[in-house]
Amino acid sequence: MKKLIASVLVLAMLVSVVSLLPFAATADELEPITLTVFRGDPGDQPAEDNKIYKLIEEKFGVKFQFEFLAGNLDETLGLKIFGQDYPDLFDGGNSADLIISGGALVNLLDYISPEKTPRLWAHIEPQKARLIEKDENGNDVLYIIPNYGLTDGDQIVNEVNGPAFFIQKQVLAWAGYPQIHTLNEYFDLIERFIAENPTDKNGTPYIGFDILCEDWRHFCLINPVQHLMGRPNDGEVLIDVSTNDFHTETFIDKPYAKAYYKKLNEEFQKGLISRDTFVMNYDQYIAQLSSGTVLGMFDQTWDFGNATAALKDAGMDENTYVALGLVYDPEYVDGKVIEEHYVNGTVPNVRRGFGISVTSPYAERIVAMWEEMLSNEWQLLFNWGIEGEDYYVENGRLLMTEEQYNNRNDNTWKLQNRALAFWESSPKKQGWIMDGPYAGNAWDPANQPEIVLGLMNAYDQDFLSHYGFSKFADFVNPPIELAPYGEAWQIDYTPVDVEHTDFLNIQDQRLPELIMCAPEEFDAKWDAFVEEITPSATAFGDYMQKAVLEEAAKVLGNE
Repeated sequence: MKKLIASVLVLAMLVSVVSLLPFAATADELEPITLTVFRGDPGDQPAEDNKIYKLIEEKFGVKFQFEFLAGNLDETLGLKIFGQDYPDLFDGGNSADLIISGGALVNLLDYISPEKTPRLWAHIEPQKARLIEKDENGNDVLYIIPNYGLTDGDQIVNEVNGPAFFIQKQVLAWAGYPQIHTLNEYFDLIERFIAENPTDKNGTPYIGFDILCEDWRHFCLINPVQHLMGRPNDGEVLIDVSTNDFHTETFIDKPYAKAYYKKLNEEFQKGLISRDTFVMNYDQYIAQLSSGTVLGMFDQTWDFGNATAALKDAGMDENTYVALGLVYDPEYVDGKVIEEHYVNGTVPNVRRGFGISVTSPYAERIVAMWEEMLSNEWQLLFNWGIEGEDYYVENGRLLMTEEQYNNRNDNTWKLQNRALAFWESSPKKQGWIMDGPYAGNAWDPANQPEIVLGLMNAYDQDFLSHYGFSKFADFVNPPIELAPYGEAWQIDYTPVDVEHTDFLNIQDQRLPELIMCAPEEFDAKWDAFVEEITPSATAFGDYMQKAVLEEAAKVLGNE
């Protein structure tokens, strides 16, 4: 009966939404179309009977044909650009600059304006100085509306969703719940745990530290140095925000970077790092994490969400991870005490998400669909699901039972009941619901205060209680103010694409060699690495210094 009532309510709600559609009077009058979609990440096909996709089809006349990344991202995008084999909706992932510079995407400003699409315009307007760029002719252009980071209200930080050094909760529990702040403390704890617990309960040996190196995810190998220096994610440069010129330098070729890779070399010699880590692909990495045998790694929370879900599904909560904001021990940085700032203020995910290809005949219809999907009604469907089925309302608060919330961590359930393959790369509301009957609730159920605390599993509640914390974000310092340039990884590298590619390729090849080499060879190999990478590092660093200043000037000039 509850499901029947819920379905009637949703139908009534969607009928009211559809009546607003700018491209047709009713959904029945829309020509049915199938949009081809490319996602720049691996993924799974949604179930054919997925309830949210069925609602989209019924009300917008749209079906989707998804292609997920299989293989190297840059090579895949290069082939698509060369053959102009473009999908209607094109997500270039972390290499979106390739499809932008390749001319694959339409300028969304031809379709978006305060008059034609008030919701979309209001969505981007607060960050338009960062989002709207100039093309080679000086025209305003916007190719991709960020899929994340355009938030309403105060920033919500209940967990670290970005970069961190991760460690299994069981390791901290075994050690008596210590506070771990430095690189040496981290590896010392993992070493001691493995010395007393070499295998899991099934007799499988533990892996002390994994390093993912595949394709664009080589940030797990490259980026830790800047964070050990206390800074949030600026990609492949370290920026001193205390200087007027935002002094920018590549960090991978500096003496403070040598300290990190020498430490990894030491841990490799002790057997804490597997030689296989440098050749495994992403799926193999996720499988290792999902087994519960990997004690630590550097990564970003969103990157291994499937492994976290698998561990929770298996009841292995003690094998899930805590994000730590580690910094260098003073001995590595001339006695300096580094303050940790891993978490930035709200960061628009510039050039990340769907663009519409120049070959798609459906650009206007896609934009109109996005416009309607930014209504509160559709955002509730994408975020919370169907009322009475996936959540319930009590005294104006959006709530979930334990079963409803646990469903959201079940991969099979998600493929049947959420439209993630489409929604994750589409424009979306985040933060707090600011208007309507549910104002004051969070858009993301994981950020809803009653759910964060009330539905946290017993293991995690007990774990946090030992630290006196209420949420896992308490393991790191609060967010710092976002710098005027944003985060430097968002800057377009294509003007120095050759130098940047060379810069990355050298790191991908030489850093694993440095980590695995005989200790007595390390210093000589490091010097050779620095000599080899200096030309491309210099060209890339000089470009980034200029680009950071230009990005900062754009934003500061509009304040």
